[in-house]
Amino acid sequence: MERETVIVLDFGGQYNQLVARRVRECNVYCEIYSYRTGIEEIKAKNPKGIILTGGPNSCYEPGAPGYTNELFELGIPVLGLCYGAQMMMLQLGGKVERAPKREYGKINVHVDTSSPLFAGVPEETVCWMSHNDYISQKAPGFDIIAHTTDCPVAAAVNKDKGLYAIQFHPEVLHTQHGKEILFNFVRGICGCEGSWRMDSFVEQQVVSLRERIGDGKVLCALSGGVDSSVAAVLLSKAVGKQLTCVFVDHGLLRKNEGDEVESIFGPSGNYDLNFIRVNAQERYYGKLAGTDDPEKKRKIIGEEFIRVFEEEAKKIGKVDFLVQGTIYPDVVESGLGGESVTIKSHHNVGGLPEHVDFKEIIEPLRDLFKDEVRKVGLELGIPDYLVFRQPFPGPGLGVRIVGEVTAEKVRIVQDADAIYREEIAKAADKWRSEQGKTREERPEWFPDQYFAALTNMRSVGVMGDERTYDYAVALRAVQTIDFMTAESAQIPWEVLQTVMNRIINEVKGVNRVFYDLTSKPPGTIELE
Repeated sequence: MERETVIVLDFGGQYNQLVARRVRECNVYCEIYSYRTGIEEIKAKNPKGIILTGGPNSCYEPGAPGYTNELFELGIPVLGLCYGAQMMMLQLGGKVERAPKREYGKINVHVDTSSPLFAGVPEETVCWMSHNDYISQKAPGFDIIAHTTDCPVAAAVNKDKGLYAIQFHPEVLHTQHGKEILFNFVRGICGCEGSWRMDSFVEQQVVSLRERIGDGKVLCALSGGVDSSVAAVLLSKAVGKQLTCVFVDHGLLRKNEGDEVESIFGPSGNYDLNFIRVNAQERYYGKLAGTDDPEKKRKIIGEEFIRVFEEEAKKIGKVDFLVQGTIYPDVVESGLGGESVTIKSHHNVGGLPEHVDFKEIIEPLRDLFKDEVRKVGLELGIPDYLVFRQPFPGPGLGVRIVGEVTAEKVRIVQDADAIYREEIAKAADKWRSEQGKTREERPEWFPDQYFAALTNMRSVGVMGDERTYDYAVALRAVQTIDFMTAESAQIPWEVLQTVMNRIINEVKGVNRVFYDLTSKPPGTIELE
């Protein structure tokens, strides 16, 4: 698919996905590559602009990540952020050294509004700083266009070469006018038209999938989650009855979810799909017995996922293509994009075994972030309640149960999670009733994702007159725009109290309930 592209070169920064996501919000396609990617490969992508991310290193240290200076001679606009800005300055003849005073957090920055990078930005604005080093001397040919009390070169530009270096992070929400700054770079300085839209994506994907598949048979992994559901309907629109959707109930779903998925996509549902349900609960429990390492659990679940599909494919006959709901954060977090370390292998990416008994794997959503997938779902006419349902990991409750997975632990976390979701819904409905709000509106505290998980901790408790020694349940709830950064949701105390009381009284095997306050980063949204 021909499209204008901005490339993010990742130097190990924690915000690499967020930078790419902000570029996508400008309706410009963006991809993340490691700084180890060769210059010829970058040129072959024909980017309209290049962004250099932050990173944990000091650019003046021996062995610190860098890039060939040829990058700055391509005639393509380059924007360096934090470490990327420092590296650019150092390599082009400037000076970077340890800052006499570290800047971290929200800092007042004075900007030159005559620069196209800061068009529409107030002369004094709040930006998010996070650096121990600073640019003490700009490189030849650069002009300073922003400064702070302690940072003399908060931003600099070489107009002739289209090179921009900024010490702060415009991609985070804490930078008040960060979106405008990135928009100015991508749409103004790089000259991108902004043609990356989900309606055109659907049209192009349908045509592309028809051409690629031809008259082949397609097998789709349908979990009932947002990603696989959108992938299934997209493939159905492209090839119709050539598609068979197999739903593997691995016994690690939320309470009653297997039956709900079948009611939506099965014979009595609204979609004209070939639907097969495989009940493989005992098979998965057996494979997971004795395993407590989260990566091993993901690998086992991924391996069984493929084995089950191979078996179903043989029953169906010749199958040419396997469809998966892989999305872009899955790829990046699995270490297959950018420079950041592998955070976790994904069911649809790193969890796959090398041998796959299919002609080819199709991942129609591989280039999309989660909110883009939802937009595609709406474009395809999928009901809102399905498009906006709670995100659910491919390995299911296997990564919401810390330690070994057993049928009893699954029962505990399913029951606790059902109570949690029920009480959150009740509290939101009560707020709507009291405030006279519509069904689509929600209270300020309402989380974007929330679930109960089972810790591996057991502790002493008292119920009635008896001593107990049972498990602790952790409640997780976060607010997020893009699921790449997240903050703990401030759910009303009385709601959490009700959830705690119900779980302890109604779920056998639990005598303690915790609320997880951890943000992302440093944590992930899921526990494992």
